[in-house]
Amino acid sequence: MRMAMAAAWLAGMAIAAPTAAQQRPAAPSAPAIDRTILHVQVILDSLGFGPGVIDGKGGQSLAAALKGFQEAKGLPRTGKPDAATLQALYPYRARRPTARFVLTREALAGPYYNPLPRDYGEQAKLPGIGYATPMEKLAEMFHTQPAVLIALNSPDTRLKVGDAIIVPNVLPASRAYDPKLPDHWRQTLAMFNVDARQPTADHIIVDKSDKVLRVLDKDDRLIAQFSATTGSQHDPLPLGRWTINGADYNPKFHYNPALFWDAKTGDEKEMLPPGPNGPVGVVWLDLSKEHYGIHGTPHPELIGRTESHGCIRLTNWDAARLAQMVRPGTKAVFKA
Repeated sequence: MRMAMAAAWLAGMAIAAPTAAQQRPAAPSAPAIDRTILHVQVILDSLGFGPGVIDGKGGQSLAAALKGFQEAKGLPRTGKPDAATLQALYPYRARRPTARFVLTREALAGPYYNPLPRDYGEQAKLPGIGYATPMEKLAEMFHTQPAVLIALNSPDTRLKVGDAIIVPNVLPASRAYDPKLPDHWRQTLAMFNVDARQPTADHIIVDKSDKVLRVLDKDDRLIAQFSATTGSQHDPLPLGRWTINGADYNPKFHYNPALFWDAKTGDEKEMLPPGPNGPVGVVWLDLSKEHYGIHGTPHPELIGRTESHGCIRLTNWDAARLAQMVRPGTKAVFKA
């Protein structure tokens, strides 16, 4: 009976009556939003099994998140929303797939750089490497893409203080962040809707074959998982056992062309300012392996689909969440 109720719940989500905002026509290029998949993604994201960009579509990141959730629940790792998985998701159905968000001055605040210079020398002159548009910022705040926000609302939606938009429901239950954290980092956590209550990692495992970063407790139980980009042919993932030395929040980035195989001729060393669209995003988790770390990205849609310079790359919101789970000395195991 419970399984039938779970199946009916998710089936019903696909035909739920849309809100007034969702009834507006989407832009021609806006993606189709499957509300059933969107709901599953939102629930998995809230539980710490990051599906990557929340977009109402299937794909490798959602399959990986489902496998993580299934492992944590002791289910077969099919990577599919099968009957047993839907039943396990059913208790979390109270978290609706979308929420109404009233735009604030803080949410729309820049500065914005459109276009952002590609040359590192020019980027080094900026006060920060921020977003190109308010829509790009709002998309990252709600773990999605601008096209998805347009599809959930309208191409005519105004981004004005006091107006409301429909967003994926990743709003946290708590923003009571540790007061010992720097003010700017607590503001970043709030912007990315990272819940203040996170499990404590005993160790992490980065699996190159699965393209995921797994977080485990002291009893070796999986407590969180995030899609990851892990190295490349030129700079392979450094296999072995390492430790996390510490975290650099909203870091500057020292660009040294000698360490980048794809550096352009004539590139010089540059100290790039902090910002979500910088090369390492909003946080750098330093590893005991020199020059290597776990960090964010300016391109969340490419996680697990492109290569890195040997480091482990997560979406900015997943990297920020992971930073709340680990401590200096947390063990990190990198596997093929």
